[in-house]
Amino acid sequence: MAPLAIRAHTSTTALGHGLTAQVEALRTRRSGLRINDFGEGATADKRLETWIGRVDGVEDVVLPAEFAPWDCRNNRLAWLALQQDDFVAKVEDLIARHGAERVAAIIGTSTSSIGASEEAYTRLDDGAFPADLRTQLLHTPHSIGDFVRRITGIRGPCVTVATACSSSAKVFAQAARLIHAGVVDAALVGGIDTLCGSVLFGFNSLGLVSRNRCLPFDARRDGLSLGEAGGYAILERAVDGERGLRLCGYGESSDAHHMSSPHPEGLGARLAMQDAIARAGITPADVGYLNLHGTATPANDTVEAIAVAGLFGDTAAGDGLHASSTKGWTGHTLGAAGIVESVFALIALEHGLLPGILGDGAPQPDPACGPQIRFANADRAIRYAMNNSFGFGGNNASLVFGKA
Repeated sequence: MAPLAIRAHTSTTALGHGLTAQVEALRTRRSGLRINDFGEGATADKRLETWIGRVDGVEDVVLPAEFAPWDCRNNRLAWLALQQDDFVAKVEDLIARHGAERVAAIIGTSTSSIGASEEAYTRLDDGAFPADLRTQLLHTPHSIGDFVRRITGIRGPCVTVATACSSSAKVFAQAARLIHAGVVDAALVGGIDTLCGSVLFGFNSLGLVSRNRCLPFDARRDGLSLGEAGGYAILERAVDGERGLRLCGYGESSDAHHMSSPHPEGLGARLAMQDAIARAGITPADVGYLNLHGTATPANDTVEAIAVAGLFGDTAAGDGLHASSTKGWTGHTLGAAGIVESVFALIALEHGLLPGILGDGAPQPDPACGPQIRFANADRAIRYAMNNSFGFGGNNASLVFGKA
């Protein structure tokens, strides 16, 4: 495919607000995970015993008065993330150049504003939602896409993608299709997901949450650490001879093997990676860094390692592929994982900072994982970086980014 220019990108996670905080934490191997303290008013014995990646400052965000009907934790984080790295001005410039109708807003999420629905049911007023939570769209998956459209002034196609943990990776593919088809000239893509009771206790009911800090690809791993995050990127057609970052390819698959377990041979994962590499017009040997989905659940990491080893093979020798999961820094941010980890791939391209795997400081690598999977950070200039995001139901997406 014709590469698309990535004009700007930003991310807000448990590591801090904006790109500088992300780079500093990756470089110094500072984790954003903490013992679960989520749930205002809840005593410690009522909270799930686990570690989380919580974003500081969300509770203090006050939306402008005109957006008060859309106030909820998810939309507050969407607003907070948009204020970083001069992103509001960059979106305004985008609209000024192309016109609001020629810019798309494509946002990924998993649970959207379900936390607001939880709150509304706990505060029923004579059987009805309380007055401050009666905005109907607030209680739908499209809450976040609609909110981003409103706060940015974008009037082109507006889509909310909700394909579980691949949501905000798939937004890049949707944007590419709309731009290449001539429907729009540019797109704001992103992803936002926040912690809530349904997330924490829902994943725990599936037996997927660890009581300890998550340990991706470690022989002792026993589950994930949940997190929250928000991030954005701006995509446009590239100008010949222009330097900068690029979306070079995307790959998608849906193996539909099981509602919550990956295909045992990593079929869908490998198909998505192969498709992204082919669309980018490169070979596996060209990829310098791969941000793995790597949730730290026993099945996910084993299967992803099988798929990576099968596709990349001997390219792992020496300075070959450097693959890692960064969920030890942020936790699994669900529908926001795609944008967060795409930003990490872009950081690898910009700074030559290839993060390893962050655990408890004494890694015990799973011997079943291939040599492509690295626990230590590396500093090396690379030309291409990838990101894997895999969702429930075998809903998979892989992205290839490059540097022109």
